[in-house]
Amino acid sequence: MSAKENAAVGQLLELLESRYALRVMWALKDGHPQTFRLLQDSIGSITPNTLNTRIKELRASGLLTHGTDGYTVTSLGGDLLKRLNDLQAFAGKWAASQIKKK
Repeated sequence: MSAKENAAVGQLLELLESRYALRVMWALKDGHPQTFRLLQDSIGSITPNTLNTRIKELRASGLLTHGTDGYTVTSLGGDLLKRLNDLQAFAGKWAASQIKKK
């Protein structure tokens, strides 16, 4: 991987490591627009201030947009979510392995 590619991965991970950033994206993975309030309810314990900050960051990065019906992922955000779909399958395997350890 080139230095430029490493930098891009680092920048993306920095964005997604922000508290609740991935949860915001994940809450929108079905493709249906959500209002601020619905998005907040979908995520759970996120404060309005934190949600507003994450929305601004994700919109500025081109992963999220706001239309008349609410917030949705952009095509770029949708591409990211497709790539993260394997995370769901892995999470199930990982959770099962954690139960076996106990």
